[in-house]
Amino acid sequence: MVEPTSESINMFDACVTDTTLTVYWDRPEHLGADTEYTVMVDGADAAHVRHTFATITGLLPEHEYRVTVCVRENTSGETRIVGERRFVTECTKRDIDVSLPPYNAVGDGHTMNTAAIQQALDDCDATSRVVIPAGVFLTGALRMHSDSELHVLAGGVLQGSARPQDYEPRIWSRFEGTECECYASLINIGYLDHESAPTTRNVRLSGDGEIRGGGVALMRATIERERKLMADRLETMADYIATCENSDTIPGRVRGRLVNISNAENVELSGLTFSQGPSWNIHAIYSRRIITHGATIRSRGVWNGDGWDPDSSEDCVLFDTLFDTGDDMVAIKSGKNPEGNAINRPTRHVRIFSCTATGGHGIAIGSEMSGGVEDVRVWDTDISRSRYGIHIKGTPKRGGYVRDVRVMDCAVSAITIHAVGYNDDGIAGPDQPYFEDFRFERLRVMGWRWGENGDVCPSVAIMVKGFDKPGHEAHNITIKDCRLGGVEHGSARIELCDCADVRFEGLCAGSSPVTDVDHSFTSAE
Repeated sequence: MVEPTSESINMFDACVTDTTLTVYWDRPEHLGADTEYTVMVDGADAAHVRHTFATITGLLPEHEYRVTVCVRENTSGETRIVGERRFVTECTKRDIDVSLPPYNAVGDGHTMNTAAIQQALDDCDATSRVVIPAGVFLTGALRMHSDSELHVLAGGVLQGSARPQDYEPRIWSRFEGTECECYASLINIGYLDHESAPTTRNVRLSGDGEIRGGGVALMRATIERERKLMADRLETMADYIATCENSDTIPGRVRGRLVNISNAENVELSGLTFSQGPSWNIHAIYSRRIITHGATIRSRGVWNGDGWDPDSSEDCVLFDTLFDTGDDMVAIKSGKNPEGNAINRPTRHVRIFSCTATGGHGIAIGSEMSGGVEDVRVWDTDISRSRYGIHIKGTPKRGGYVRDVRVMDCAVSAITIHAVGYNDDGIAGPDQPYFEDFRFERLRVMGWRWGENGDVCPSVAIMVKGFDKPGHEAHNITIKDCRLGGVEHGSARIELCDCADVRFEGLCAGSSPVTDVDHSFTSAE
């Protein structure tokens, strides 16, 4: 068994502008979803909320505020402080409008504005922000530096080109757990170096507008361009390609993302719609304190169209965000096989709450998790309309571990913890993975699979299938006070295999207690 290397953090923090504070906090595990919190600013009530975040408006720039969050205990009636901190608001920033001189970008959806917008970003400092006004501003790859902000106004679209050559030169990145050269993303923050601490800091993407990628058109153009460039090599790789997901797997690994965050710290993405990356939408690699809130993330129809992917990153927080994705809503990663084991940078301290998915595959941990994943908390989130629900997965080749995962007060299509056979190409790592220390409490588990077109079919409600090597069984798993099935096309079926210390407490199938668990495992996808 792998010994723990970190403990859970106690999160209480805020995203700060010149006139607002969006404060957020960990929900104490003993409190339910109906708990009311009182948010006070300098001792005066500022908000009463039933979720674990609140935005305070009307504040003064460059002013210090003391924020306290309290809760009244139902049992004792006593008021308890959940968290208290002091925050200082920012200065009011100067707007750099890309449509005005000297930049003169044109928002007609046809004019290429890469050079103009990049110059505006280069001119931005901690006291200013680059503004995309109403209109559709076509561009190729853009790079942001420390202490910069890109703000897209309502009605404004930063539109990524569908031409792969507009994302050159290529950059060093990581795709499906392996470091490689890829096309640049639409927005690029930082430079990849797995031996380095964060080198780019204090970057913000904000506003009420949209950052939209080249989507399926760019995805296909990139794959076909790469297929031609590596045609001779692909001919010699027929046996290897047969182990891959499909014939697009190898040429598809050079695709950029919508937003690529590498070796960065303190990056905030707020308010915007992020849509139609050519693969994953928001990808954070070797980074710290990546906060996404109040956003919408869409990528329906895009192969590998994940929404939000923290990868060997720490202190990643996602809340109050709507997803409609072509693949995982969230995919928590940390590398693949021997390379991921050797780099050995886990993803840890991840918080996901108050989010909703209207499609996609759900919240995945893995399958690239060779560097380890630990301390993940999910609450107040609806992924009932997803393919897999909570999906913890890895292949026997991966090595690494997933441990200390807590999911509370959510609606999910299923709980799926299993060894998988796909995305299993490459050299094996030194050992099979460890899956351990999971707790699922007060969940509504539909026991269905939600398809791309809204079609629904029954599935296993709870699947726990560890690894077959002794000592690598999935273990120390508690599933408590959960309701399974009880809906049209739903199922209350439970399947267990290669697991130990799995505890069920207070389960109901619809409205009836669960009294039978199937220990004969049949199949998994």
